[in-house]
Amino acid sequence: MGTALRGRSRALGRLGALTGTARLLVVSQLLFNIGFFLVLPHLAGHLADDLGLAGWLIGLVLGVRTFSQQGLFALGGVLTDRFGAKPLIIAGCLVRTSGFAVLAVASALPTVLCGVVLVGFAGALFSPAADASLAREADPDARADTFAIRSMAGETGTVIGPLLGVVLSASFPVTCVIGAVLFSLIALLHLRFLPRRPGEHRDEGIFDGWREVFGNRAFLLFAAGYSVYLVSYNQLYLGLPNELHRVGAPEQALGLLFALASALVVFGQLPTTGLARRLLGRDRALVAGFTVMALAFGVVALRPPGLVGATAFVVLLIFGQMLVVPFALELVPILAGDRRLGAHFGVLASAGGVAVLVGSTASGALLGQGRVAWFVLGLLPLAGACVMAFAGRRRASIS
Repeated sequence: MGTALRGRSRALGRLGALTGTARLLVVSQLLFNIGFFLVLPHLAGHLADDLGLAGWLIGLVLGVRTFSQQGLFALGGVLTDRFGAKPLIIAGCLVRTSGFAVLAVASALPTVLCGVVLVGFAGALFSPAADASLAREADPDARADTFAIRSMAGETGTVIGPLLGVVLSASFPVTCVIGAVLFSLIALLHLRFLPRRPGEHRDEGIFDGWREVFGNRAFLLFAAGYSVYLVSYNQLYLGLPNELHRVGAPEQALGLLFALASALVVFGQLPTTGLARRLLGRDRALVAGFTVMALAFGVVALRPPGLVGATAFVVLLIFGQMLVVPFALELVPILAGDRRLGAHFGVLASAGGVAVLVGSTASGALLGQGRVAWFVLGLLPLAGACVMAFAGRRRASIS
């Protein structure tokens, strides 16, 4: 415990060592998630209870929201390289403000779809820009710690947003208006304090970025392996409820396990990253993280009694995530040669979105097969560990 606390203290000390722009981007992630999770958890209930939409239409709306963000990250990335991070972040905030405003007044499916597309597209604009900008601002030797700090800030916002919604106890339209106001303020914050740096590839064609990314075989191999993490993590929303239903857990168990997941990231991300860097190094930490995720699925497949399996799944999956994400994001600029970071981060996110779309469909069909499904799902992160090990050895042999 003492070692973990010392690691956390050292990592938190890095926050003060960040540039002003990097600190702004960390705070921005906190505010982004507060505003997003203030509104989105209530969307499904609003569509069902207030608008009376059928279950399949609600699923369609949520799917369109996800696709309009993940699928368009690659576009946001190349636009960042062309125009710079600041206009993309501000535009994304304003588009999300518009999306929440549309949802506040939407009373029919077409208007709702318009609103969720705007909300999703906003994330596709500002997220690759924020990733690329933070990678540029961070000390190259401390990028993993910087991304770990941002991850902790984002997870804190994920907790605060829904809690703020409960405290406000407002109707869905009023909550949307509050979210819109918050994103307007975030846009003003960046307008005032985020430095304007011209796009590094402003004199080149937009699609040149995609050509460079898709010609980078080392990055594409890494992106394929990293996508497995996103498919595995998505089982918190698909596989975990299925397991809780199987063991007859009470309804509040899911919420408590999600709270546990958030608490693990908020209090464990920084010390985990620090210890992993000292004890394992980046490449072995990536392999270890995917291996731990595979163990998470294996535990559930063994069918321990009661909530033991579900709890172990959450703890191991989140621990694997904490090992993988900061070091994976640190690796992107290295694989990109510090060029076209927007395009590389954007393609990485879009590849994950496609993988989640395909993987969720397949795993949804698999989960009806009992423990076999969990063994099969566990093979995915094992494959990711193999990809990371192979890619790490390949980088070592080249260097």
